[in-house]
Amino acid sequence: MSETILKEANIQLNQSLTGKEEAVRFVGGILHKEGYVTEDYIESMLAREEITSTFMGNHVAIPHGTEEAKKSVKETGISVVTVPDGVDFGGGNIVKLLIGIAGKGDEHLEILSKIAIVCSEEENIDKILQADSKQEVISIFSEVE
Repeated sequence: MSETILKEANIQLNQSLTGKEEAVRFVGGILHKEGYVTEDYIESMLAREEITSTFMGNHVAIPHGTEEAKKSVKETGISVVTVPDGVDFGGGNIVKLLIGIAGKGDEHLEILSKIAIVCSEEENIDKILQADSKQEVISIFSEVE
């Protein structure tokens, strides 16, 4: 995964978040702060969460905007946030790894497939959750080509 899509500034380790809305706003806020999306993209991420949860299993959620929000994406990027104590995404689904996505055009499909490959291995999720540095997280995602 290229360094412009996932860089150290896009990663926050060992966060404590109280609920799904705060979690989605947090990952979306990183995407906005780093210039990938306009601020209204965060609202579309919350709207997407209302339609159907982005919880994927294995303590992973992948918040992203609605199809209509594509106009709010300036550049493809992802944000990665670890929440060791977990955050409740409803229905007993506890999320410890949040991966926010903003994809320009159809680029989100390629990113989603790379994330799916990384997150299909529980061992990789554990490595990310236990990472001591942002560089460790980047290297885990970089192993997937």
